[in-house]
Amino acid sequence: MALVPALRRRAGSTWHLLLKELSAFGAVGAVCFAIDVGLFQLLYASGTGAVTAKLVSTVVSTTAAYVGHRFWSFAHRERTGYRREYVVFVLVNGLTLLVGLAVVAIVRHPLGQEHALVLQAANVGSIGLGTVVRWFAYRRWVFPARVEAATGAAIEAAAAPTLPRARAGRRMAGADPATPGV
Repeated sequence: MALVPALRRRAGSTWHLLLKELSAFGAVGAVCFAIDVGLFQLLYASGTGAVTAKLVSTVVSTTAAYVGHRFWSFAHRERTGYRREYVVFVLVNGLTLLVGLAVVAIVRHPLGQEHALVLQAANVGSIGLGTVVRWFAYRRWVFPARVEAATGAAIEAAAAPTLPRARAGRRMAGADPATPGV
């Protein structure tokens, strides 16, 4: 049965591709995590407020993440235009930024925590939650999967040689395409 080996190949290539995406997503994420955490710590230690430091560190790491994901993690996926992708990417990251800002703001202000280690723990927790949301959103909305022709008719149409419309019409009607004027 030829179907079983084909399904095995397809499943193997799907898992291989998913592993590649996850690995690259993790590597880009690790670099951007270091940028976010390092810049947050640098800004907060230099006297910038915790929420402002979180805002700046997230904006910088988000821009670096877009470049890494577009050209490495999800480079094989559909290209829907840099403008559209970046806008949706920023919207997704804006949502996760709001979550991160809320977490840091709650820990800092209502809970009254000022220690850098406590605020950094809140920052790291918000990054972890945001990572899960971003993974699914990037795959679904920012870098969608390529749409392949799945129907047999579409495959046949793509594989058939192109004929002038008049000749193609006669062929479909059962006329001999070599006979002119029929």
